[in-house]
Amino acid sequence: MSPLPLPVRLAAGLAATAVDQARKLPTQLAELPVTVASRALQMSMRVQQHVTELAIKGDEVFASIRPVTDTPPWARFDEDDDVDRNDDDDVPADVPVDVPVDVPADVPPDVPVEIDEADVAQALTPDPAASGSGPPPVMPGYDELTLAQLRAKLRTLSVEQLGALLEHEQRHQNRAAFVTMLGNRITTVRSR
Repeated sequence: MSPLPLPVRLAAGLAATAVDQARKLPTQLAELPVTVASRALQMSMRVQQHVTELAIKGDEVFASIRPVTDTPPWARFDEDDDVDRNDDDDVPADVPVDVPVDVPADVPPDVPVEIDEADVAQALTPDPAASGSGPPPVMPGYDELTLAQLRAKLRTLSVEQLGALLEHEQRHQNRAAFVTMLGNRITTVRSR
């Protein structure tokens, strides 16, 4: 038997392939959404990799032209404006009250000081004999100040003035954040 011409053999092979593919079609249709989704994800990940590689190369080019600064010029903090600033002045309202303690001047600031609980209770209890009316003697308009406004004015006050404000606050509004900030400022000023 002589071989059939090439075009006839190709047509028969194509028909057989179409029949095989038609038999697999129901299975492939069920898998089609998963296959399409996975290929789309693969392609998007490849694109992301290429974009990242290009960005890294671009950074290297710019780094060779001009040096990269660690701190951007727009990043400014309160500490940059006031070199002498103490973190003790910034106390959130939920921090327990620090009671000012009389520490002898010859005790270094890093030495722990023992505090008697009776002294703490006495310092936290307002004096009932003190008058309960009128503005504090140190700062007119004190009762209307916000916490931030008070913080800005604390640096100009002496220990005695701070103590008077603390007593006034404890007798009148007794706001925890104000009491804490005033107590911490008194402790800071005394430790200097």
